[in-house]
Amino acid sequence: MGEAPPSPAGPIDGAEAAALPLPPMIQLPRALQVLRFNQRQIDFVFGGRRRHGEVFRMRGIVPGDPVITSHPDHVQSLFTAKPDQAPSLTGESPLRPIVGPNSVLTAIGPRHMRQRKLLLPPFHGEAIERYEQMISDAAEREIATWPVGEPIALAPRMQAITLDVIMAGIFGIDGELKRGTPEHGLRRAIKGLVQASTWKTAQLAELMNIGREEPVGITKAGLELLDRPTYAVIAARRAAADVEERQDILSLLLRARTEDGEALTDHELRDELLTLVLAGHETTANSLAWTWERLVRTPAAYERLRDAVRGGDAELSATVVEQTITEAMRSRPVIPIIGRRVKVPWRLGEYAVPADTPVTMSILLIHHREDVYPDPFAFRPERWEGHKPGTYTWIPFGGGIRRCLGAALAMAEQRVVLEAMARRLDLAADVPEPERAVHRNVTMIPARGARVVVLSRAA
Repeated sequence: MGEAPPSPAGPIDGAEAAALPLPPMIQLPRALQVLRFNQRQIDFVFGGRRRHGEVFRMRGIVPGDPVITSHPDHVQSLFTAKPDQAPSLTGESPLRPIVGPNSVLTAIGPRHMRQRKLLLPPFHGEAIERYEQMISDAAEREIATWPVGEPIALAPRMQAITLDVIMAGIFGIDGELKRGTPEHGLRRAIKGLVQASTWKTAQLAELMNIGREEPVGITKAGLELLDRPTYAVIAARRAAADVEERQDILSLLLRARTEDGEALTDHELRDELLTLVLAGHETTANSLAWTWERLVRTPAAYERLRDAVRGGDAELSATVVEQTITEAMRSRPVIPIIGRRVKVPWRLGEYAVPADTPVTMSILLIHHREDVYPDPFAFRPERWEGHKPGTYTWIPFGGGIRRCLGAALAMAEQRVVLEAMARRLDLAADVPEPERAVHRNVTMIPARGARVVVLSRAA
């Protein structure tokens, strides 16, 4: 692993900013840029870097002509900035009309920190250890149902596992969901919504909702179908006799109080629950799907993983599993871009931007810097031998005070599921060509769901 050359970055005063030029602008009509960025982001950002270097501007939906950067020093300056100097852009993201303004994902400032402090304990330490057996059981149940000799899409099957796990953590469900319960209705609605979100009409609806406070069109209709079981779950739990003793996340939120002693409203609870359920299962599922999409097309990496897992050396197995996950998240980050809105003038290497400029960090471009990752487009888990991911060069979970609070759970899920699949299954690619990426809201997913063929399954 290498290092990028230094590039000064951070807040500066107005005089310094005036002495430096703005980053170059992509010269295409705004509508075309929005369409290409949202539908073909890989081509868009790599083309931008090829023509303009590691910092450039685009015309987008987010007000202020967003800047895209791919230098680790610029990432560091934004991740370590004071919250009031560079608040997150998630409050303006396409997710806002879906999860609402009250979620830990879209909140900024003191509200975000209060919610983060409340939600962090259930996703760390001993809580993760308690989830591991649950993850293993869910994985074994799912793997046992896969047909041998027939093509299957892994993404929805990974979602079945991760959805069970996140719902167990949020709602305190032990074992499989019982039919007829509010939670079962919510699970079914979520699966339907996620499946429908891959349709072409849904992608068009996503463009219609960018920049809006409230959803419109088919997005609004889909969310209304999701809201009914969500509010039913909240009502049932409010009425439960044991809500004060329960340790699941929903009960924790019901008992939470603001500094003024106020409880969360049903609408606030709805926003938080949808964020945790949707963001807490789909990103991890697609990360696993991408891992296998890469493995079945990289025989050396697949053989290395399979030999390590089946070889009887637990330490070697754990090491190779971790390296494989790390490399997959570098190669195919499910969240391809994140951002901050700088509230003061900001230097980005040889350029500067004025206050109130949205500055985005392309995770795709950062993860494919040749000076940091030699042969960056190759899938090589062994590149992590003796190396740990860099804080500002490997950022699939973001960073700073906005780092994904479910990162530890996501890694635990991937370790357990990847190990179980490598131990029990022999897989092959359905077709030799790599799957292209498609963009769904803020995520980058395999277009065909990471289709594979199960050649054999061990008992």
